Amino acid sequence: MKIPLYQLDAFSAKPFGGNPAAVCPLEEWLDDDRLQQIAAENNLSETAFFVPNGAGYDLRWFTPIAEVDLCGHATLASAWVILNLLHPGGTEVQFETRSGTLGVERGDEGFLIMDFPSKKASAKEAPKALIEGLGAEPAEVLAAERDYLVVFETEDVVRKLKPDFPRLRGLDRLAVIVTAEGTGSDFVSRFFAPSVGVPEDPVTGSAHCTLIPFWAERLGRGDAWMDARQISARGGHLRCRDLGERVKIGGRAALYLTGSIEL
Repeated sequence: MKIPLYQLDAFSAKPFGGNPAAVCPLEEWLDDDRLQQIAAENNLSETAFFVPNGAGYDLRWFTPIAEVDLCGHATLASAWVILNLLHPGGTEVQFETRSGTLGVERGDEGFLIMDFPSKKASAKEAPKALIEGLGAEPAEVLAAERDYLVVFETEDVVRKLKPDFPRLRGLDRLAVIVTAEGTGSDFVSRFFAPSVGVPEDPVTGSAHCTLIPFWAERLGRGDAWMDARQISARGGHLRCRDLGERVKIGGRAALYLTGSIEL
């Protein structure tokens, strides 16, 4: 059996930036164990698998060690493959996922615009392990259903954080988002998820489901578009908009590799 394999750098206009994702179109689902084995072999933060379901596609995401409920950069990469390679000229695509229906449409300047659920955070007392794991005192700590949202005073503090990942691994949330108001953008962030085998994710679309409503309110932007940067070593650029119960997350993607998996 041969399975097509594409590797793209999401949230980047050219290779070697953004967040690498593997995309594997399937005609029908393989066993879950085999999907996890493929993701582990790819050894990227996410491998996306999708199967046609009539009007759109069923989409799933796997880290090297676990399936996850929501992933932005691998959704962006999957939409890029469909709209540019499998059905070139298409303008939008719908995915059915563990997080409901996710739409992706073409935007301007090569951007693809994803329609994701909003995941608002509320104030929470910071666990000792969170503060010790980050190694810096935050301005405030909030929590959404999946992630902690930790706000710092400046972009420079966020950029210089050197987390203790074993300390963060035992928290009661999947991941930690750290953020601050940006100097060359509306806001910046980093994302740490050692509990699912991703110590630092280069660019995390799903984290912006929480970041967008927070910064739209904090900056008084309403439903206006905002410019965001994830300031990991690779870095990434996102366009963001808050629509209440939903958020818009825009990014570009660059194809790096095409091939096939032999099973």
